[in-house]
Amino acid sequence: MIYMDSAATTMQKPESVRQAVMHAIGTLGNAGRGASSPALDASRVIYGTREKLARFFHAENANRIVFTANSTQSLNTAIKGLFVPGDHVITTVLEHNSVLRPLYECREKGVDLTFLGCDEKGNISYEEMEAAVHANTRAIVCTHASNVTGNLVDLQTVGEIAGRHKLLFVVDASQTAGVWPIDVQKLGIDVLCFTGHKSLLGPQGTGGMYVRTGVEIHPLMSGGSGIDTYNPCHPRKMPTALEAGTQNGHGLAGLGAALAYLEETGIDKIREKELALMRQFYEGVSRIFDVKVYGDFGTDQRSPVVALNVGEYDSSEVSDELNMTYGIVTRPGAHCAPLMHKALGTVSQGAVRFSFSHYNTEEEVRIAIQAIKELIQ
Repeated sequence: MIYMDSAATTMQKPESVRQAVMHAIGTLGNAGRGASSPALDASRVIYGTREKLARFFHAENANRIVFTANSTQSLNTAIKGLFVPGDHVITTVLEHNSVLRPLYECREKGVDLTFLGCDEKGNISYEEMEAAVHANTRAIVCTHASNVTGNLVDLQTVGEIAGRHKLLFVVDASQTAGVWPIDVQKLGIDVLCFTGHKSLLGPQGTGGMYVRTGVEIHPLMSGGSGIDTYNPCHPRKMPTALEAGTQNGHGLAGLGAALAYLEETGIDKIREKELALMRQFYEGVSRIFDVKVYGDFGTDQRSPVVALNVGEYDSSEVSDELNMTYGIVTRPGAHCAPLMHKALGTVSQGAVRFSFSHYNTEEEVRIAIQAIKELIQ
């Protein structure tokens, strides 16, 4: 099998991640629920991962890192917990349904939305973004990279726009955390939502969010916290305020090991290899007759993703053939990004997405290019 679906989940994980999860399953108790050795060990493991993430994203302190199950839970918590009727929010057509659907729910309750369009290559206009700011604009919510085209959003520019107008800046880093360095302080990010199972190389069921000091989010859930049991209200102290219930200690042990691997290996080195593989694949398939590639490949300021279509064939047919005949795993369809596909004109066809990991090889890329050539023939 040649696995080229890492934008959905990274299947190849460091051995240290597997070992950390296995060890945690056999040793950890419930963090914050007692003073036994297993409970305290769980607390230490979880806090250690919290500290690693704070360093990774340059948070002001570890208590500003909140754990969730994935980016979807993080984005729902942020969006539903920040905006109230009468607010105006600016977002883009690049967004995943994890952003769009919570925003649509907010709109039903009286929140006004503006969706920035994109050009034929999938790039947004920052001039249009600033022009969309109104008197009641509360926030800009955007992805760091499209999960369809791989195009990056310039967080520095968006952060400056948000700062000039005193807006909240909420970022979906699902596709970039672990690939591109993100400094929440320098970029002026108020809320950063991320998942553990993609380029952070952690287990599924792990994720989280950074929340800037002074930003208060109404919790999506309330319940057990291990502290202040007799208070009828959920504790307001961070990160407990946004972490009701038992944490995924086993998964977070794996995420902590993954972060150690990323720190030791270096995400710049990882990104360089992934982008080189992406470029090799793009250069190979973009010259093939009747293959259409989506996105802006005039720059390497992007995520390691190539989405394409073969003639008029449905993307699912192409992806199935790649899997069954060549053993190449890709992702077809709409990728939970409906507005992006409307903008690209691929609603009915979808697109076949190849997404690369540093565990892939140049030989695997050559095989994938040859497979596309043979499908055309």
